Amino acid sequence: MEYTSGAASWQKVVRRLVAGLLRRGRRRRPGWSIGVPLIAAAAGLLFTTTATTAGGTALREDRRPQLTELIEDRRERVALNEERAATLRREVESRTTDLADSDTPIKEQQERATENLAVAGFTALTGPGLTVELNDAPQLGKLPEGASNDDLVVHQGDVQAVVNALWAGGAEAMSIMNVRVLATSAVRCVGNTLLLHGRVYSPPFKIVAIGDPGALRAALAASEGVRWFRNAVENYQLGYSEHASTVTVPAFEDSTTLRSATVPE
Repeated sequence: MEYTSGAASWQKVVRRLVAGLLRRGRRRRPGWSIGVPLIAAAAGLLFTTTATTAGGTALREDRRPQLTELIEDRRERVALNEERAATLRREVESRTTDLADSDTPIKEQQERATENLAVAGFTALTGPGLTVELNDAPQLGKLPEGASNDDLVVHQGDVQAVVNALWAGGAEAMSIMNVRVLATSAVRCVGNTLLLHGRVYSPPFKIVAIGDPGALRAALAASEGVRWFRNAVENYQLGYSEHASTVTVPAFEDSTTLRSATVPE
């Protein structure tokens, strides 16, 4: 048998295919006998196109290792930037203190700022309070009836419900995962992890608030979002606990840059 290549070869193949289909049509073969060569030709064209597009690479490459590497790289950058920012803040404070020794207006403003550090959250505080802990459900061999994997993890809304209830209950200071948060701090969840001030935390999520334990418990009990989570605790074995004791929250260490502000009267 003679083998040819190039356009002439493809023309012969096409003519041969068409001639065969016509002969089969005259013989009144079943419809599926005509469809088989068409499907085979389409499959060959699809395989050829896929190979050309891939160019020797994987079309469905698993990018999870790249994502993990990217997250780790960002964590290192955040840590370095936080360290550099802390060094610069200490340098600014040191120079301001030196300058205040010879400049009365600067000294007055420095003393005024020092008086408001605690109120602004820039000093550690200790006092009576409440510790709330939220946790994912244990790994179960079989999901409860009607449940999905999303029902077995702590979500952003669950953490926000507890935080908002504690603020509403009169919390004077609060920390999440031993990180001081303010009323303007944002709580974000990525999957079943917590993103706070550029760092990622895994459950269980511990929230500590300084304030009257009785008032804080009452605010949690009155929160609709917290009640929903407690119902999920009973149905899906999620973790929830409250513990009153003397607690300590650290000073706020995130960026102090304000996008907008007003002078109180």
